[in-house]
Amino acid sequence: MSVSPESQKGDPIFDNIPDESGAAVNGSTNTTTPISNFSPPSSPPSNNDVSTKVDISRAHARGLAASLSLGEQVSLLRAADFWRSTSILEKGIPAFKTSDGPNGARGAIFKAGTKTFKAALFPCGTSLAATWNTSLLFEVGQHLAEETKARSAQVLLAPTVCLHRGPLGGRNFESFSEDPFLTGKLAVSYIQGLQENGVAATIKRNPNTPADFVGNEQETNRLTIDSIIQERPLRELYLRPFEMAVREAKPWALMSSYNLVNGVHADMNEHTIKEILRGEWSYDGLVMSDWGGVNSVAASIEAGCDLEMPVSKKWRGEKAIDAVHKGLLSREAVERAAANVLHLAERTKGMDMSGEAPEREDDREGTRQLIRTAGTEGLTLLKNEGDLLPIKASQKKIAVIGPNANRAIAGGGGSASLNPYYSTIPLDSIREVPGKEVIYSMGCHTYKWLPLAAEYCSTASGEQGVILDFYAGDKFEGKPRVVQHRTNTDLFLWDSVPLEVAGGPWSVKARTYITPKTTGQHTISFSSVGPGRLLVDGKVVIDLWDWNEQGEAMFDNSEDILVDIHLEAGKVIEVIAETTNEIRPLAKQKLLNETHKTGGCRIGYKEEDKQDYLQEAIDAAKTSDVAIVIVGLDAEWESEGYDRRSMDLPKDGSQDRLVDAIVEANPNTIIVNQSGSPVTMPWANRVPAIIQAWYQGQEAGNALADVLFGVKNPSGKLPTTFPMRLEDNPTYHNWPGENLKVIYGEGLFIGYRHYDRAGIAPLFPFGHGLSYTTFGYGKPSITSKVLTKSSRITITIPVTNTGTVEGAEVVQAYIHDEKSRLPRPEKELQAFDKVFLKPGETKSATLVLNKYSVGYYDTDLQSWIAEEGIFNVLIGASSVDIR
Repeated sequence: MSVSPESQKGDPIFDNIPDESGAAVNGSTNTTTPISNFSPPSSPPSNNDVSTKVDISRAHARGLAASLSLGEQVSLLRAADFWRSTSILEKGIPAFKTSDGPNGARGAIFKAGTKTFKAALFPCGTSLAATWNTSLLFEVGQHLAEETKARSAQVLLAPTVCLHRGPLGGRNFESFSEDPFLTGKLAVSYIQGLQENGVAATIKRNPNTPADFVGNEQETNRLTIDSIIQERPLRELYLRPFEMAVREAKPWALMSSYNLVNGVHADMNEHTIKEILRGEWSYDGLVMSDWGGVNSVAASIEAGCDLEMPVSKKWRGEKAIDAVHKGLLSREAVERAAANVLHLAERTKGMDMSGEAPEREDDREGTRQLIRTAGTEGLTLLKNEGDLLPIKASQKKIAVIGPNANRAIAGGGGSASLNPYYSTIPLDSIREVPGKEVIYSMGCHTYKWLPLAAEYCSTASGEQGVILDFYAGDKFEGKPRVVQHRTNTDLFLWDSVPLEVAGGPWSVKARTYITPKTTGQHTISFSSVGPGRLLVDGKVVIDLWDWNEQGEAMFDNSEDILVDIHLEAGKVIEVIAETTNEIRPLAKQKLLNETHKTGGCRIGYKEEDKQDYLQEAIDAAKTSDVAIVIVGLDAEWESEGYDRRSMDLPKDGSQDRLVDAIVEANPNTIIVNQSGSPVTMPWANRVPAIIQAWYQGQEAGNALADVLFGVKNPSGKLPTTFPMRLEDNPTYHNWPGENLKVIYGEGLFIGYRHYDRAGIAPLFPFGHGLSYTTFGYGKPSITSKVLTKSSRITITIPVTNTGTVEGAEVVQAYIHDEKSRLPRPEKELQAFDKVFLKPGETKSATLVLNKYSVGYYDTDLQSWIAEEGIFNVLIGASSVDIR
């Protein structure tokens, strides 16, 4: 087909505020709005459902902003607490509340062993992307909107739309894909589902808005890393999903990222926010910072970052007013930002000034079924030699083996975490299949840190957990200001510090009693965010008061220190952890110009192993008709705050040795890998069947059992390439950068673009996924062979289910430019359609192309262009299986 030679552009009040050292959210078990001058006390919910409100005009928000005093305008530019905007009650301006996503609306408390409300846990981003089903993503958005309302929130921090630049990204599981088009289309549907139900989407890269804007593809040094990205890849790859979301879904909010982009922090980057987002794309929504992601007083507001999250005295407030008086910050920029905050408040709250209702649970059967459906559609069958899957009725004895088989591996770590309504475990779901004898063996351990000690812990009164004594000041002086009971020993306090001590230096003692179940050389672990020490029966066994070596957690904690102690079964020991929120290492205090910030600690415990787990697994496999080995990662290995160091399965090769041993013991071995991103599979050629199971949320076990036994036919397709080796991936030479800079040296060639260009065969290609049935592709038809700036081309292709079971096929269309003035990838995904077919049924897949499908960004012209010429449309079942 040809296009016209036309060039084209892409359519484009400050008293009693806790400072940044403490969260301003209620740290008790109550998760309603704290009583303050920012947020009214909770009251019965209003009958005014936000989903029925008419979107208040932009002009009204501007007019209201103009009527406010400078102090009132500035007050709106900073959050009231950890999750809420600032209200001005006397002017009828309500606050809106945010909640973390993207795979569920968590609510007001992160975790830290508090009594949090449960929430629906959806499959992770890569699992949702593996469905390639935009209608399903729309429905997920609708249900997430209802979950957000149940948390009494109006803004969901989701979806995450940054790309899988390389396989080691710690938060790849939150994002959709390595491909900008697939990411953009899925994000559009997700956002439309949310916002049609009256809840604002916040596209982002980190916690949960449509992406962190922009260039936030790694967690290593995420607060300070400078992403050096040339203009073409910035436009064609990393900005494109955002542009598609803005153009097609019009998200009400967007989150700036922590990192710098080409030398300028994202929150004050005039090129990306002011020139591109606000200028070329005409974006009229709110831009909020990531939590703690503001880096200036005036420049951030001038660039267009409207709202600082969370509450802080560091940048805005009186400092912003002073900057206006000194001529460093324009009144126009302040008023414009205030209008954007008001516009979002009016879109989500209207004129509703009723108090915030308490959070509640809303466990709906429809949501349960949707999560199960999304799980089965996302499961990706990578290999199935000899049609080993689905498991046959004649195969009665099933060995279920592996470190993930008897655990709820439902999601990755960090701010995507939540407390699900329930969990389904693979072993339990497999055992529910009638007519099967199931035997289980763990096979090996894979924990990154020792398991949490909570299972063995009790308070003096016999309740599970720990008692926390909070003190004002960092010296444990006087009587505790607050005493709390927490059920867990993951005590990274972050957003759950009690208001009575938040806002300045504080200290806390966590006291518990551990009762060993066996006698042996047991192990206790301890890590701390600030200064910390662990005492056992009054003796200091781990001293981290002046630690310097950083660990791996999203809270900038110390290394996890382990100590072995001989303990006797049933003999109770007293364990006390002492810690403060003074910043460690001490050198960071000068760097940050702060002395106190967040705090907390983690206590782990594990009893001595006295079993040969590997031999037990081999014995189980030998006596069974089929062996299902469930391996992978978990929320400790894939998380916000750090990147993976290797693509290998943890730990120390134990899972690879387990797979090798089981397939040797039983040739009918099925490998199920649970991870949000690619892992090395050195055994792939020897194993007959492999399922990529991702993180499937609260229905993980049931969805897997549905596919293993043929109740459902898998239809997932890989949204990211699985390389054979880490060395094969496009970022191998420049990940994660050096001296706080990372050069995106691969340019346009990430993901399948790289493997095409370099001629490197991946282990499993982008778009790959098998089925229990087969599909035949007919002859395509095209509405026109000439594409112009204003026209669209529609290609239809008949697809027939030539097998014996119902299934679904994802038809993919890639564009190849035969001749271009500038280098381009060999092919680029530009359309796809998923068709559901009964045996023998034929339906047409519809593939729509427009000017965006053939364009590229010309840095000389500083414009998107589509050159006149011939473009081939390559239609296939994956990026390498072109039909």
